[in-house]
Amino acid sequence: MSTESLLQIKDLELCYGSSHVLHGVSLRVEQKPLGILGRNGMGKTSLCQAVIGMHPSSAGTIHFAGEDITTLPPEKRAQMGIAYVPQGRRVFRSLTVAEHLQIVAHKGSAWSIDRVYEIFPRLKERRHNLGDRLSGGEQQMLAIGRALLLNPRLIVLDEPTEGLAPAIVSEVIDLIKMISDEGIAVLLVEQNMHAALAAVQDVAIMVGGEVVETCTAEALERDAALQKRHLGLEPGQKD
Repeated sequence: MSTESLLQIKDLELCYGSSHVLHGVSLRVEQKPLGILGRNGMGKTSLCQAVIGMHPSSAGTIHFAGEDITTLPPEKRAQMGIAYVPQGRRVFRSLTVAEHLQIVAHKGSAWSIDRVYEIFPRLKERRHNLGDRLSGGEQQMLAIGRALLLNPRLIVLDEPTEGLAPAIVSEVIDLIKMISDEGIAVLLVEQNMHAALAAVQDVAIMVGGEVVETCTAEALERDAALQKRHLGLEPGQKD
């Protein structure tokens, strides 16, 4: 196995009962961010959950930092440096911003609550606000800040721009670039092609639980036929 790949997924199969949702998925995530694109129901979130260990794979392997983590539970993967920002943010309605961060902060980490506040000053301003008193963009900042406190080597982001206004989407894109610039690898799962292409360098397209195409973000942006074939986008259409 190549030592250049922080995360390597090979021939991954995943089933929920009788439903076969991932079919022989193989991917490599190196230091530059990778985007996973596809329409709803194509297996993108299932792939995220397989990577973080929420659902055991039926076949295939997952290696992280040279170690086989295929059968490891989620907490062990988190300890190794895999952080997850789930679809829908999943913040607690009854906890303040500060309480969310205090739950996961630990001494000796390269990431502290003060550093999170430095990057996200709006979270510091709203540190006493409950989770359900935050805007969608603020909740996304909190979810990312919470993940950074795990001192990750890889962050898996599942649909981070979902339901956000265009101006806030731009902020989230900038946050993803910042994370990458910090030396943290990024696996970005998105339905919004334009947001993903602005945030990553390479992309993989999923259709029916399979990776059907891999290319650079620049190549996909130029290829209207490819966009239409796999993402259902007409030339010039916004997703």
